[in-house]
Amino acid sequence: MKSDFLLAIAQLAAEKNLPKEVVFEAVETALASAYRKDHANDGPVIVKIDQNTGVVRFFAQKTVVNQVTDPKAELGLAEARKISPGAKVGDVINIELAAQPAGRIAAQTAKQVVLQKLREAEREVVYEEYVGREGDIISGTVQRVEGAGGRRNVYIDLGKTEALLPPEEQVRTEHYQPGQRLKVYVLDVQRATKGPQVIVSRSHKNLLKRLFELEVPEIFRGIVEIKSIAREAGFRSKVAVAANQEGVDPVGACVGLRGIRIQNVVNELGGERVDVIQWDRDPARFVANALSPAQVVSVEIDEATNTASIVVPDRQLSLAIGKEGQNARLAAKLTGWRIDIRSQSVAEQERLARQPAEAAVVAEPDLAPEEQELVRSGVGLQPFEAPPTPEPEPVAAEAEPLPEPEPEPEPLLAGAASATGGLRFAEDLNVPPLAAAGTAEATAGGRSSKKNKHRREGRDEFDEFGSPRKKGKRARERYEDIEEEYEEYEYLTKRH
Repeated sequence: MKSDFLLAIAQLAAEKNLPKEVVFEAVETALASAYRKDHANDGPVIVKIDQNTGVVRFFAQKTVVNQVTDPKAELGLAEARKISPGAKVGDVINIELAAQPAGRIAAQTAKQVVLQKLREAEREVVYEEYVGREGDIISGTVQRVEGAGGRRNVYIDLGKTEALLPPEEQVRTEHYQPGQRLKVYVLDVQRATKGPQVIVSRSHKNLLKRLFELEVPEIFRGIVEIKSIAREAGFRSKVAVAANQEGVDPVGACVGLRGIRIQNVVNELGGERVDVIQWDRDPARFVANALSPAQVVSVEIDEATNTASIVVPDRQLSLAIGKEGQNARLAAKLTGWRIDIRSQSVAEQERLARQPAEAAVVAEPDLAPEEQELVRSGVGLQPFEAPPTPEPEPVAAEAEPLPEPEPEPEPLLAGAASATGGLRFAEDLNVPPLAAAGTAEATAGGRSSKKNKHRREGRDEFDEFGSPRKKGKRARERYEDIEEEYEEYEYLTKRH
């Protein structure tokens, strides 16, 4: 049966998540410090605890010398050989001491030493755990945000310790709130007085790489390789991928079925746009792919100046450059080439300006080389005379008689026009019935102006169909007069 002392040490090791050997070492150091507190004249003292039985033993450490000058720390060679026959000068001999109960001050000292050793052990364990995770991503919860304005430090709880997200490693478009769950990239792990200091980042481009490794199994296994990454955190990123196995589509593997893989990455980055492009060994093709989604007409590579001259259609020039030059800037970071983008019309003008002015003389393909040279040089050129064009032979054919011109039709309402003297144009027929009736009356008799005047004065007495609105003898008489005028107008129209 284990003693209470061993059970307490085992419980302490489980609570602190430390190995038992570390806890035993801390307790041995604390007991040795407490013994020296009460027995300062005994020299250096060590404590050994049997991990099976829990028995505590105290030993005084002394060095073997030929001539003793400090009895507390040194031991003569003759005396040392009595304890250990094979002892020689320079060896350290452990002399067991009798265990004695510690006083109150010694017990408090032992307690403080145990706590301090356990804290140091915990910090060392945490440091060893996170120092091996540099360059990896970890998940944490925002614990607190300190500072104001643009200099706000965000502290993230990682469970065993907390990590610092400095302002320069934050994304400008993100707002961090306590309790928010984040995935961060471990930049550096440093030792500090209060424990290991873990520096993390949300804007590093390798965060995007690690997220792709989590979401895309082909990248994790090495079937698909990420060649390069260009990122402007919070706005847009470009990732160049290539397949290490034949028959694998690297872009499709990263996008996933219906875009589920790339969508998970975008959601983790807070909606940041991510372009996945095909990497190519040919620099011209790689640069053309990097400018996606813009289409490229031609690419010229100048290795001396490390410049790629690109021609795009006029309508896609703004798309190739991107908002505030973002697309071209990311493509340059991704490929490592300086990119010069021109529209197709500007490139054509520059080409024509560089082309020397030469006379366009085309030699006959069936001439000898000497004759072609004479043609190019302008020697022996003869004026060209076109052969005479043969006149067409006369064809005997009977001329068909021309059709007789049709008699001009009489003007519409000619009789009415002559009789009344009012209708002169065809447009006069396209008038409303009431107006036409008034016009016919005006041309037919002398009462037209008076009738029309009375009609204009009393037009509110008739509705839109010409019916009298008000009852009365005068209104009925006026309506009957207008009907007579309209019947006369219809009669004249049908007659002529």
